[in-house]
Amino acid sequence: MIPRPSYLQALQRAIGRNPIVALLGPRQCGKTTLARQILPPDHLNYFDLEDPLVAGLMENSKTLLEGLQGLVVIDEAQRAPQLFPVLRLLADRPRNPAKFLLLGSASPELSRQSAESLAGRVEIIEMQGLNLSETGTQSTDTLWQRGGFPRSFLASSDVDSFDWRRNFIRTFLERDLALMGFGMSPAALGRFWAMLAHYHGQTWNGNEIASSMGVAANTARSYLDALEQTFMVRRLLPWHTNIGKRLVKTPKIYFRDSGMFHALAGIRTHMDLLMHPKLGASWEGFAMEEILRTHQPDEAYFYAVHSSCELDLLMFLRGRKVGVEFKRADAPKLTRSMQTVLADLDLDELWIVYPGIRGYSLSEKITVLPLTACIKATGEVVA
Repeated sequence: MIPRPSYLQALQRAIGRNPIVALLGPRQCGKTTLARQILPPDHLNYFDLEDPLVAGLMENSKTLLEGLQGLVVIDEAQRAPQLFPVLRLLADRPRNPAKFLLLGSASPELSRQSAESLAGRVEIIEMQGLNLSETGTQSTDTLWQRGGFPRSFLASSDVDSFDWRRNFIRTFLERDLALMGFGMSPAALGRFWAMLAHYHGQTWNGNEIASSMGVAANTARSYLDALEQTFMVRRLLPWHTNIGKRLVKTPKIYFRDSGMFHALAGIRTHMDLLMHPKLGASWEGFAMEEILRTHQPDEAYFYAVHSSCELDLLMFLRGRKVGVEFKRADAPKLTRSMQTVLADLDLDELWIVYPGIRGYSLSEKITVLPLTACIKATGEVVA
């Protein structure tokens, strides 16, 4: 097991200041393992709703929970939608004797209930798979190839890792989506997900994908919504500003876990990855997720002008505008596009992030940075 102290500290802080904390993330990313470091699974206050007996007891959740004291952990909370109005009542008690930690994968019901029943009472922490600050930067290539799901990253071989991810995808489609309340055909969503791998790092073209699948555009959009809500893909929105240019106004699509992208693209080994036509897009998506997790920007976008310059990532970072370009090159050089973007967006800084080992300056505000140096600079998860 790889320790995850930043998530543990964020979780402990959130529990200290809120009556209810929700730890959300994709299945198998380590939520249960983290919660069990705070409260052991054999404790009377630990309820795992994957256990049919426990799920049955939760039908009378008010009677079950109102007499408990201290921290109460409810794993797979999305399986008991009747629980949320009860939690609101329990959280509003004077001198509340209990605090509640909910673990769950995203689902329409969980999102709706958190927004409606628990508004103002719950703090949400989003958890993802392992990242470079946890695995160590010496594991960059392995993490990039296998992705951050612990069982995939820690597998004894590339074959075992690839097989685990393929089995995860099958189980996710055939079982997990239905349990989370997504009433979609596993076969159709599987075809969509595989097709989406071709658009990784590109702008969304729903009409094109819908036409290829023989479905309506709004059906393709609902498939994308499901994968986004379950933390499988990221929809990066374009930045709009009135600068008199024809801006790209459709979002870009990225797989949030590089290993899942590689499994759907049939990339089994590091050599397969280096020879694949989506090599650059794969590295861009991997590096972007690491930057976003590390720096936790207030807002994040991309910027693009039709037939002109573009910026992979625009972060509003504690009062500053920071642009990021991802370059899989040995020694990135200053380009006119970089200078144009710097001026158009009035950036405070522009980082050119690449897979090398040495940082250097291209101009007063433009700096080339190794990805590993960006991670070392600040690896803490901010709650």
